[in-house]
Amino acid sequence: MQSITNGFDVIVVQDKEEALEVSKGFIFDGLKIGLGGSTTVMETGLLEYLVNHTGIDLCNQYESGISMEENFERRRQGIVSDLYVTGCNAITRDGVLVNVDGDGNRVAAQIFGPKKVLLLVSENKIVDTIHDGFKRIREIAIPKNIERMNGKAISMGKEPRYDTDNIANKFTYINGDKEGRTTIILIQEPLGY
Repeated sequence: MQSITNGFDVIVVQDKEEALEVSKGFIFDGLKIGLGGSTTVMETGLLEYLVNHTGIDLCNQYESGISMEENFERRRQGIVSDLYVTGCNAITRDGVLVNVDGDGNRVAAQIFGPKKVLLLVSENKIVDTIHDGFKRIREIAIPKNIERMNGKAISMGKEPRYDTDNIANKFTYINGDKEGRTTIILIQEPLGY
């Protein structure tokens, strides 16, 4: 593990398989765990691992068949969890986290609330500046997420309803965190958007 000056702990791994194994070391029986939307978390297999882990209290807003009210409550509860697991839209070379969110639960949890935050970030998210991070979000993350979410809605027989107005409402950049609270697993493989 390598600590960088802004308080984030960084663990560099080669690929998604190693990211999953390292991530499992943060998961303990009895933890309340919150989730933020992240294709990278899904692609590493960590989401599936968490869903199937019976010893934790998972605030899983992705569970099939729950109401929108229950979805909202689980996202709200995730903000006061022991561990919050998510990804990051972009990270600058000097360690600034750059994100966009629709409702704000994912970025709120990165800023304050959960005791610990675990971010899975792949190499394709690394940018030079905060400006480049927001550019990456506008040109890559937002369009690909709209396409993914509308595709999922269509496959479920629903009308596509996602656009920039409802998935890109809250933009943040985070310069640092209290020492030991946020761990970034930096994956040297392109994943997610």
